[in-house]
Amino acid sequence: MSILSCGQYRLSLVQPLIMGIINLTPDSFSGDGCASDLGLAVEHARQQLDAGAQILDVGAESSRPGALPTPLDEELRRLRPVLREITTWGVPVSVDTYKPEVMRVALELGASMINDISGFQNPQALAAVAESDCALCIMHMQGEPGNMQQAPHYDDVVSEVECFLAERVTACMASGIRLERIVLDPGFGFGKTLEQNFELFRALTAMNIKDLPWLVGVSRKSMLGGITGRPAGERMPASIAAAVLAVQKGAKILRVHDVAATRDALAVMAVLQ
Repeated sequence: MSILSCGQYRLSLVQPLIMGIINLTPDSFSGDGCASDLGLAVEHARQQLDAGAQILDVGAESSRPGALPTPLDEELRRLRPVLREITTWGVPVSVDTYKPEVMRVALELGASMINDISGFQNPQALAAVAESDCALCIMHMQGEPGNMQQAPHYDDVVSEVECFLAERVTACMASGIRLERIVLDPGFGFGKTLEQNFELFRALTAMNIKDLPWLVGVSRKSMLGGITGRPAGERMPASIAAAVLAVQKGAKILRVHDVAATRDALAVMAVLQ
């Protein structure tokens, strides 16, 4: 698929797109959470856009391992003022949430994509996006953030992730959602051991679900710390290496913290490979 239908936007996937992360949480694993500081959040979003992000991804609930759920009212309180500002910038805005109520508010405020870590398993979530023209990012997660890393188990992680995502795509199609609105995320770090993450990453090229595009988010994650031994704040070089490898394996959207560095790496790759 070469075009992603994303609300009012039609995004070419001929070249990989960079999705810049904006965390509105106080406990982001990567140390870049803007919490309740509206000015800081908007400034960070503008920096991500100016650095070369083609999509902005906003999340107001932490999904790091061990995180507790954020109350609905608090998630909306964090999200509303930021969306009112950045959805006027002429760039697609993705909202990272699994709550149907938040999805509906985000879409009313101009969001173009909903990024659901639970894969739209809630029928009300599926209904919320089916009624719109937004793009969907369907992610795989075993368990939930509070317990997902306690003892993840698979007989075959690649097959099970692929089967789950295929089933969710079928459910979306049954709800009237067109394939050109869908991207898939294997969910690195969401209910997977280090070795399971590595196995899944290596298999990206082999996995194909209706020729849908892959979104890969490994920026600063613990799987890179497991390789390098470095804390989250020192994982930019590893994140850039993983981003380039993901593109070589077919990724079409990269969800990243370090937009400018990722952009430069992709530019060099495009010319020299």
